[in-house]
Amino acid sequence: MLKAADAFADAGYEVRMISTRHVEWATKTDEEVRCSRRWRWTVVDYDRNSARATYLKTGLRYKAARKLATLIHPNQLPLHVAASGYGRVHGELLAAALAEPADLFYGGTTGALAAVAMAGRKAGIPYALDLEDFHSAEQDSSTDADLSHRLAERIERDILPGAAFLTAGSEAMADAYRDKYGVHLIPIHNTFPLPDCAPDFSRAPGEALRLYWFSQTIGPQRGLEDVIQAAGLADIAVELHLRGNPVAGYLESLQRLATELAPGLRLVHHEPINPDAMIESCRAYDIGLALEQAHVFNRAVCLTNKAFTYMLAGLAVVFTDTPGQRPLALDLGNAALLYQPGHISALAAGLKRWAKNKELLCAAKVAAWESAKRRWHWQHAEERGALLKAVNSRSADLSRSADLSRSADL
Repeated sequence: MLKAADAFADAGYEVRMISTRHVEWATKTDEEVRCSRRWRWTVVDYDRNSARATYLKTGLRYKAARKLATLIHPNQLPLHVAASGYGRVHGELLAAALAEPADLFYGGTTGALAAVAMAGRKAGIPYALDLEDFHSAEQDSSTDADLSHRLAERIERDILPGAAFLTAGSEAMADAYRDKYGVHLIPIHNTFPLPDCAPDFSRAPGEALRLYWFSQTIGPQRGLEDVIQAAGLADIAVELHLRGNPVAGYLESLQRLATELAPGLRLVHHEPINPDAMIESCRAYDIGLALEQAHVFNRAVCLTNKAFTYMLAGLAVVFTDTPGQRPLALDLGNAALLYQPGHISALAAGLKRWAKNKELLCAAKVAAWESAKRRWHWQHAEERGALLKAVNSRSADLSRSADLSRSADL
């Protein structure tokens, strides 16, 4: 959404961004990101410290809606009730969207989908949706997750057909939504703008392979255990750098696994940083890890921003072989290592090959950067260009409708 807002503003549209605030560590980063932008910003704050009343009110409403959804099948719930049980601040997002006039609402993420659609319907203007995740199969199965999935499906069946256009984060994601709902989505990948400076490939790799992985949350079932086991099996020196907020006790469990299986591996933790600094933060490493696991359908078909960040920083990339990631990995060729999740021996062989042949590793890093320049960046016609084309087409439709209306009035 940040890149979309920037693209619309640069194209001459007047843009207002609506986002939530509920995570303390992200508040400062949000402010830093906003400083350099040309769009206006509305914040829905429900942090338990800075917006206690909203936190309590939305929590009670959320729990009540979910309780009702356990008594009445989600398909029988009114849309606003299903939306309140799916997104905690649905009502607040809807009110914020309707607070000012607009010509188009465009939005995404779990809690915003219904708000975007309902704002468009109430205002009588088009809405468009970004489906970066497969929301009706987004989480590990549990009683709570299964309820969220049923609510997501109830919402999506209602709102997807009426959207002016739909975007998805990968071809596999677009295909999955088409197969389930019969809708057409435009794949627009979570790429980033080309950096001002190309990577510096003059520095030779060190003795230890420097591996890098980032996410908002560092936790289990993200493929990190595969890397530790593979490093031990390959018997190579590795630095595993992880950026994000760790689940309590998880880094300690990884360290114990490394001590037991991979004594040549050094584990390093880094705090989250400003999203605008992500590419620069990758440059010190050799290999980026894109380790999506296929046990959750959403993770199987998604294509996250990790791989694109690594490529633009000039890193070789390790991919798990999932439907979402496979096309990109094959496109990168020798810049990528593709292995089946859990296939430790294949991962170990690939890492060992790069560790023992630094010329091969350097060539892979250069190839990744060249692929990013050629195709996998935000300025490309099939990324930012595809989004602007969809919006421009909608703008042209609106203009034609206005002309017809004026002609009818005459």
